[in-house]
Amino acid sequence: MEILLDKRAVRQIRLSAQDAIEEGDIETLREDILEAFTEEQVEEIERRLDTGDFFEFLTDLLDEWSGDDADELLELIDTLLGDVGVDLKFEKRGAASEEEEEAPADYEEDEEFDEEDEDEDEDEVEEEEPDKDVE
Repeated sequence: MEILLDKRAVRQIRLSAQDAIEEGDIETLREDILEAFTEEQVEEIERRLDTGDFFEFLTDLLDEWSGDDADELLELIDTLLGDVGVDLKFEKRGAASEEEEEAPADYEEDEEFDEEDEDEDEDEVEEEEPDKDVE
């Protein structure tokens, strides 16, 4: 079975893991990991687990996690789910998505406008230069 965790789910797990690292609250982290999966995915995972309980699986997973690094947690989730036949994939951010997140939402790049501004600046410089010679 293959499960794809979208960017939102991965981001939520990372944020929750960071909170758990700082505050020691693994209950919220466990719930956030659980919420990253759909009900159908949880049911399929539970069918594959010896205990049949995803919540217990997450408890054991968090006990095994060192509590130091969010990336380590994601790798551990991937590894332990892989052990029960679940291939976990993480949706990667594309280059376009990263650029969109860096720029403000109302910002739009207009190359033609930029070129026109440069042309106007050049004209202004040319007009100003003869004035400098007069002095």
